Amino acid sequence: MSETLLSMRKITKRFPGVLANDEISFDLFKGEIHALVGENGAGKTTLMKILYGLYSPDSGEIYIKGKRITIKNPKEAINGGIGMVHQHFMLVPPFTVLENIIIGEETKKFGLLDESLPAEKIKALMEKNGLIVDLNSRVEDVPVGLQQRVEILKILYRGAEILVFDEPTAVLTPQEVEDLFKTFRQLISQGKGIVFISHKLDEVLEIADRITVIRKGRVIKTLNRDEATKSLIAELMVGKPVLLEVSRPDVKEGPAVLEVKYLSLQDYRKVNILTDVSFTVHAGEIYGIAGVEGNGQTELVEVIAEAAPILHGDILLNGESITNWDVRQRREAGISHIPEDRHRYGLLLPFSLAENLTLGMHHKEPFVNRFQIINKNKIREHAKAVIEKFDIRTPSELTTALALSGGNQQKVIVARELSTEPKLLLAAQPTRGVDIGATEFIHNQLMIAKKEGRAVLLVSADLDEVMSLSDRIGVMFKGRIIKEFEREKTTKEEIGFYMMGEKEHAGN
Repeated sequence: MSETLLSMRKITKRFPGVLANDEISFDLFKGEIHALVGENGAGKTTLMKILYGLYSPDSGEIYIKGKRITIKNPKEAINGGIGMVHQHFMLVPPFTVLENIIIGEETKKFGLLDESLPAEKIKALMEKNGLIVDLNSRVEDVPVGLQQRVEILKILYRGAEILVFDEPTAVLTPQEVEDLFKTFRQLISQGKGIVFISHKLDEVLEIADRITVIRKGRVIKTLNRDEATKSLIAELMVGKPVLLEVSRPDVKEGPAVLEVKYLSLQDYRKVNILTDVSFTVHAGEIYGIAGVEGNGQTELVEVIAEAAPILHGDILLNGESITNWDVRQRREAGISHIPEDRHRYGLLLPFSLAENLTLGMHHKEPFVNRFQIINKNKIREHAKAVIEKFDIRTPSELTTALALSGGNQQKVIVARELSTEPKLLLAAQPTRGVDIGATEFIHNQLMIAKKEGRAVLLVSADLDEVMSLSDRIGVMFKGRIIKEFEREKTTKEEIGFYMMGEKEHAGN
């Protein structure tokens, strides 16, 4: 058996009303990739934040190479050889790559900052681990995959032997994932240990040596790779069998519902965010937008759903221009919108589910009478019916949205938007931050919408989701749709090349 780098013993952590970690024990061996999986809120991120000194455990012990240690803050974790690459990078965008790597560890010569010695050390780390980045580039000017390399170099520069990666592939193209996994293998060949937190079970099975499943704050099981399957892991995570494949209904494509023609949008600096974007979505079709986040997808949905002002172009719904219509006109014409940030744009968190489930319809009968007096009984009746139909787990329709889990909050939004029986559904990151069970449910609802002849525009940073659900796929890069594919006639790898803008490699 390999040397044990890390041993966490009976770690318990309570928050008000929540037992986040319930006597969790977890080991990491030298030269091992150990995946940590579980639904949102299962306790895996809490456990790693304890390891990194961001939380203190209520009880339990941590050992590094057999020596018991107490970690009170990230500085002590770093000194103990622990490094963490967070899902949202901790970088300073205007600083150079070199400045970001050495920040807090600067060396001085004659009272002045000396970058020559760190630069040599970093170049050696780059060569050793295949993490090549231009040290003089500003972080804000390099793509997401290279920004992640900067984060990895930061922790290696500080001597990390235990590396924790929290959802590291969430925003990467398939090619960038492949490069990351090459780096993983290079690191463990040097005797380092990697903790890999991920929802993507295919990737877990590809790269992990062992897989620990956490559910409701407890370790359910630790599996060796050769005894694990996607269906087994999913069942252990959720506590019941999960259908991982989406059933695709055979639907005859109908007429064009949404037509976007030469749409262009500028930001406050007069820089183009969208440039001549054109595409069509038909009745009974799911049209997916693939792309690395920050290439104009958010703004595209806002323009269609929220009537954001444009530079030029036209938006047609069932052949009629809606470019100059306001939000209410668009909703009443049959556009529904699942926004990418459910807390900021999708829900009124302190309000009840009954109130949230009638947002956008609250001014219409039967929820108000002709004198605009609210009918609370009708609002509650509607909410009860929707809660039952969409299997929203809640004690009551009077429960606040804030009291629900992330998955059930997302179900509320999906239920509300589909209960209007829209002609066009805009689904932006519909399963972001929700667990496998809620994801399965939402995917099925999108397929039901397709079967009912609705047009669905799906925008997702998860390429697996886009590939699984879409009939056609448009790839966005730097505010343009640079290529359109039929789902059956492409691969993840081909789409990945276009997502990075490398059209010449993908073939035309």
